[in-house]
Amino acid sequence: MSDAEIATAPVPDTAPVKSWFVYLVRAANGSLYCGISNDPQRRFAQHQSGKGARFFSSSHAVALVYVEACRDKGDALRQERLIKKLRKSAKECLAASYIQPSDAAPSA
Repeated sequence: MSDAEIATAPVPDTAPVKSWFVYLVRAANGSLYCGISNDPQRRFAQHQSGKGARFFSSSHAVALVYVEACRDKGDALRQERLIKKLRKSAKECLAASYIQPSDAAPSA
């Protein structure tokens, strides 16, 4: 390739791909809320501050109990729909099986 060809060669799209997640948040009354976000920690903080879902107007968000990475937003929406159809006992199993990143860290 000549210098001119290199200078005009198309640059591949290097825009970072956003990760999407489906998550469960436990409310103070014990119920579970399912949602999607590209930043579950930020979204949980919003739920705690009273912004976002009306679900938390009667019982505030107390814990982020489950997070699952998805390929893209569409995949996250499909997974959210599946989780919302589950019985509460199945959602509790998901929450119980989730290992928090802080729990997985080796202790000193």
